[in-house]
Amino acid sequence: MASSASGRAGRGLPSPAAAAAAVLLVLAGAAPAAGCYPRVFSFGDSLADTGNYAFVYSNDSGQPALRLPYGETFFHRPTGRFSNGRIVLDFIAETLGLPFVRPYLSGRNAGDFACGANFAVGGATALSPDFFRDRGFDGMGDRVHLDMEMKWFRELLDLLCPGNLAGCADMMNQSLFLVGEIGGNDYNIPLLSRVPFKKIRTFVPSVVAKISSTITVSISFFCSCCSC
Repeated sequence: MASSASGRAGRGLPSPAAAAAAVLLVLAGAAPAAGCYPRVFSFGDSLADTGNYAFVYSNDSGQPALRLPYGETFFHRPTGRFSNGRIVLDFIAETLGLPFVRPYLSGRNAGDFACGANFAVGGATALSPDFFRDRGFDGMGDRVHLDMEMKWFRELLDLLCPGNLAGCADMMNQSLFLVGEIGGNDYNIPLLSRVPFKKIRTFVPSVVAKISSTITVSISFFCSCCSC
């Protein structure tokens, strides 16, 4: 058995030439992605936030993502990302040949959003705090939620296409939209506050419906601009 395993291991080790060929194949496969989409619009929570968190909370707020070791390995400083380096959205933008997606709250004019915008905020929920208050849980505070992120998106479209959303048709047609990750905080915040699990399970249909409706509204918005 030992010699057989050893033989399999030996045969499994790639030669330098094979390893180089594999790398070239990966690079060749990634190359066509560049230029596919000239801009990205993203919605979500901490797993997608590229810095809005830093504008929602001040640097002296003591929030974990606004101090080291967050950001130390790539940016060498905290950026509001919930990572010690880049997040998945950063790699998607990089693969598309785009700059990192700008946090919506960091922009001031249309030119700032030439390559899209990120509306995700760390700690965001799918459902609004009012949903939870109506069900007897007041622990959500005034955190950002999907309806608020969609409101920011509509405000951005008004900035990019003032008075004429139809003028956004080409832009919308060539944009990549990402929704999520979102919804986890709708469960884990009540769970950490000792809300009974049985009650938390009743939130699931509403969370799923909100995420689904956000995607549907995004598509409808796209169609209204593009007359599809």
